[in-house]
Amino acid sequence: MNLGRESETLEFKKSTSELDAAIISISSMLTKHGEATVYFGVNPNGDVIGQKQINENTLRDISRKIAEKIQPQVIPHISIELIGDKEVIKVYVKGDEPAYSADGRYYIRSADEDKKVNVDSLRALLNKDGVPDKMVKTESYNQNLSFKVLKGIYVSHGLTLNDENFEKNLGFFTKDGKYNVLAELLADKNNFSIIVARFQGNDKTVLLERTEFGEQCIIVTLNNVLNYIKSLNQTKVKLGGFEREEENYFDFNCFKEAWLNAVLHNRWVNGTPPSIYIYDDKIEIVSDGGIPANLTIDDYFNGVSKPVNEGLLSVFKTLDLVEHTGHGVPLIVKKYGKDIFKISKETIRIFIPIDRNPLENNAKNKKYNILNETEQKLIDLLEENPNITTKELISKLEVSEPYINKLFRSLKDKGYIERVGSNKTGYWTILK
Repeated sequence: MNLGRESETLEFKKSTSELDAAIISISSMLTKHGEATVYFGVNPNGDVIGQKQINENTLRDISRKIAEKIQPQVIPHISIELIGDKEVIKVYVKGDEPAYSADGRYYIRSADEDKKVNVDSLRALLNKDGVPDKMVKTESYNQNLSFKVLKGIYVSHGLTLNDENFEKNLGFFTKDGKYNVLAELLADKNNFSIIVARFQGNDKTVLLERTEFGEQCIIVTLNNVLNYIKSLNQTKVKLGGFEREEENYFDFNCFKEAWLNAVLHNRWVNGTPPSIYIYDDKIEIVSDGGIPANLTIDDYFNGVSKPVNEGLLSVFKTLDLVEHTGHGVPLIVKKYGKDIFKISKETIRIFIPIDRNPLENNAKNKKYNILNETEQKLIDLLEENPNITTKELISKLEVSEPYINKLFRSLKDKGYIERVGSNKTGYWTILK
């Protein structure tokens, strides 16, 4: 029996004695297409010859070597199949990382060959062709999807819909014509739930509130989370002085950029949505999946963008949710620095600081909030210099001497100031 020809996702090996070469083929096929199939017991021309001496350790050894030699690590599906009257071993592996190495070396599949490439060449190749959009290629578990909400959002933005081809134009189907993960994420109903949790203190010891957003079109969820966080961003006000000063607990624009990036670059195919944890001193935003292999840390902080989810980015850009100018991360770094980013291979975590402390002098100035501006300024000047002369006050306040005396009487009657000592050698003291 003949199994046909080898391809960019299919490799034949005569026996498990060629396991090392098979592992190279698996890594190169995974890098190129995200999946690989290898048969042991088949000639390169496709003729089935059978794998001899299959025992209980054979499959275990194949699994162990694949796990040891291929990075990032993958879990193979290994089975024994009877083709005609001959037994063969079938190994199927699937992965969603941009690149895989075998024994620390990178290969790329071309037709039925495994071509070795160095890291720089691999990065250049990925930068040119783009990281495969796994959301588009991965079939959704839910195939009963509708998009009334998304279509309504498009109409509200003044966009013309071609209702017949709407789903196809947005790339909602796999090559097999099934709804993909992108479609599920943007559908009216889905299984993605985003957790926003609030804790007492600065760690996760005491949970105050757990709110779930989602199971609906991600654009609606995204905005619901933004509105919720915005409602928590209270304003601190500095009372007193001549101008009202205000400051929020945290920079909402920085949070918004971090949240948009978390949603846009999350590895949704892994089934783990981004999440938000709110503490007394910070907001933690967690997204699944680290920096893409074709991007360096310096590139990331400098605003170079290589989207993981091209299809989702396209929808976000059409609806003006993002500009794709790469300014988000630099904006956050400029405000808070790089130390608030914690990046690993599995996750990106961003910690937006919360400053709940009153504005400087807020507590002190609040007691004067019933005073007029000139009275408040007089008190400020007395606090700076208790021995300030009437002549200096007239100059600084630009008022007459009789008016200065009137201000002193008013403040003294209200209980704000008191004269200590004589008019010539004494000074004013602030009482409250």
